Amino acid sequence: MNLILFDGKERDQLLPLTFTRPMGLLRWGILTISEKWEKDMGLPPSFRTVEYLQRKYPHQPTGLNLYVNGGLCPSPELIDSLVELEDGQALVAENALLGFMSTQSWEDVDLPSGVEEIPFLGDFRLCRFPWQLFAENGAELEHDFDRLTKGRESAEISKSNTVLGGRIFLEPSASVEASILNANTGSIYVGDEASILEGCMIRGGLALAEHSQLKMGAKIYGATTLGPYCKAGGEINNSILFGYSNKGHDGFLGNAVLGEWCNLGADTNNSNLKNNYDEVKIWSYVEKKFISTGQQFCGLIMGDHSKSGINTMFNTGTIVGVSSNIFGSGFPRNYIPSFSWGGASGLIPYRFEKAMETADRMMARRGIELDSIEIEILKEVYSLNGEGQSN
Repeated sequence: MNLILFDGKERDQLLPLTFTRPMGLLRWGILTISEKWEKDMGLPPSFRTVEYLQRKYPHQPTGLNLYVNGGLCPSPELIDSLVELEDGQALVAENALLGFMSTQSWEDVDLPSGVEEIPFLGDFRLCRFPWQLFAENGAELEHDFDRLTKGRESAEISKSNTVLGGRIFLEPSASVEASILNANTGSIYVGDEASILEGCMIRGGLALAEHSQLKMGAKIYGATTLGPYCKAGGEINNSILFGYSNKGHDGFLGNAVLGEWCNLGADTNNSNLKNNYDEVKIWSYVEKKFISTGQQFCGLIMGDHSKSGINTMFNTGTIVGVSSNIFGSGFPRNYIPSFSWGGASGLIPYRFEKAMETADRMMARRGIELDSIEIEILKEVYSLNGEGQSN
């Protein structure tokens, strides 16, 4: 059986995070959705996504193909139902296509006519909106903790730490010293070559992926995920950094999701609660207007390669697109399109060549090349739906 994660109709609702990646590469808990499926099924997936991403994330159908919605998290019951599908059968629930079995390459957005729909009656977790990532991160973090630690023993925790609770796991090369680790409120996972420096105060859940670092005196509230090669400091609550992103200084980040290659300047803060305690609204790329999240707490959603300058203030429910550079005093508006330059005093287009120079320099610091495939993806984002045009 060949496993393929497809971008469902939910893909555009998950922008700006899915401008630069398939749905299956969203990080939710400790792992990406793709990594969860690979661990649970033992099959490395390929992706069926939008055309401009397909060169980097190829669609590789062969023989009998199990197509699974890329925003769907696996569970034993769900996997059992999917693998029992026959050629031409689809698993559906709550107006969502969960999976589809086919001996043919499935290229269309819609299912072929004549497909037999099989209802799934169990519980499932499907990412339909970006705020779900932080709102439901605690549950996914616990599932991933079990995936990664089952049958294994943690490396010894240094006696310089104050430890509360038992669900703490350190990979052998992790380093944690002179910090408070409270796992009574959620699991704490520290990956390979990851480090927690002195004086950090952590209330789980926390996922600190490989080569990431919590700087001295950081205050972390669950459920927070720092993907690979991140640096973080200050105060962070219920937030996800996908990877290669930095929030290295004092300032508050709460109920937020940052993509890859983002950098928040010193004392950048985001509001995550309205003064009137009302439900937060955020920009919808699908409806082209602000929609209610149903959440009382909702902070910042930021696409890949975006940056903020020192003392930047983001208001409640702010959406920042891909490769924008935000700076200056005052609150920028709640929706900042991709490739924007400026802040509260106004936005101008961020020249594509200049944006690529910045991306190249940041990636080179981690030993990663900004190659022609990545540039073409970003160029497509620049041109999409007026993105990169005068705002």
